[in-house]
Amino acid sequence: MEGFWDDSPNASKIQKEKSVLEEITKTYLHLKQLFDDFDVLWEFAITENDESSAEEAILAHKNFLVEFNQAEQKVLLADELDPNNAIVTVNSGAGGTESCDWAYMLLRMIIRWAENKKFKVQILDTQEGDSAGIKSATITITGNYAYGLLKSESGVHRLVRLSPFDSAGRRHTSFASLFVSAEIDDTIEIEILDKDLRIDVYRAGGSGGQGVNTTDSAVRLTHLPTNMVVVCQNERSQLQNKAQAMKVLRSRLYELELEKRRVKEAELEATKKDIAWGAQIRSYVLHPYKLVKDHRTNFESSQPDKVLEGDLDSFIDAYLRFSVEEGTRSEV
Repeated sequence: MEGFWDDSPNASKIQKEKSVLEEITKTYLHLKQLFDDFDVLWEFAITENDESSAEEAILAHKNFLVEFNQAEQKVLLADELDPNNAIVTVNSGAGGTESCDWAYMLLRMIIRWAENKKFKVQILDTQEGDSAGIKSATITITGNYAYGLLKSESGVHRLVRLSPFDSAGRRHTSFASLFVSAEIDDTIEIEILDKDLRIDVYRAGGSGGQGVNTTDSAVRLTHLPTNMVVVCQNERSQLQNKAQAMKVLRSRLYELELEKRRVKEAELEATKKDIAWGAQIRSYVLHPYKLVKDHRTNFESSQPDKVLEGDLDSFIDAYLRFSVEEGTRSEV
C-alpha cells in the first residue's frame, strides 16, 4: 500500500497485529488438519480393521491434544498488553556474591527460555557483581505474547543450594527479583514532564580492547516523582541509549499505574502480596533435595536443572490458569 511506511510507528503496530492474527489463523488451520487426519485414520481403522491405521490414529490424537493445549494457553492471554514484547529487569537481593550469582542464573534462565521460543533478546544494561554474577540487568524480549507469558515470572525468586563460594560447603539461601513489564507503543500516552526527569550521561562500561566505548554514551534516567531509575548503555549513540531508556521508563510507569489499579480494585489481595519483595513467588531447592515450587499455584518440578535451562512452560501455563481461576472467584 502506497505511503504505508510513511507513518512508521502506526505501520509497525499494524504489522504486529497482522503477525498475531496470522499466528491465530495458522494455529486453527493446523489443529483442524490434525483433527481431520485423526478422523480419517480412525474411520479407516474401524471399517477396514487395520491395526497400523489405528496406531497412526492414536499418534495423531496425541499430537492434536498437545497442540490443542498450547492453543488453549493463548486463550488465557486475553489482557490488552499480553501480545506485546516484554521488558525484564533482574535485581540481586541482600547477600552479596551469593545473590549476584543467583541473579545471573535467573537472567540466563529467562534468556534460554526466550531463545527456545525463537524470540529476540536484547540486553539494554548490565551491572556486574563485585566478584561474580550481576547486581542488575535489563533486557527486552521481542516476540508474540512475550509479555503475556513472562508476566508469571514477576516477583522474588528464592534459591537454596550448597554454595560454590563457601569454602566450608555450607547451604545458603539467596534471593533475587524479576520485574516484567510490557513494551508499550506510542499510542498509549504516558506523560513524562521534563522537570520530573534527571538525565545523567557517562562512559559506558566494556570489557576493554579495541571495541571499548570511549564516549559518554551511557544514559541514566531518574524519574523524580517515583524515584524510578532506568539505565541503558547497549547502543553506541547517546541518543539511541536515551530513546531506549525512555521506552523502558514509559513501560515501567505504565505497569506501575496498572498495578495501582489492581491493588485498588482487589484491595490488596493475597496475589499482590506474592510479588512483594520479601515474599518469594517461587523456590528453587538444589540441596538437600531437588525441587522447584511455585508458591502461588503449588505447581512443582523435581528437575530444577531443566527449569534453570529455560524449561518454564509448565510453570507459565499453571500461572495463567491460576490467574483466570482467581479472577473468576473475585467476580463471584
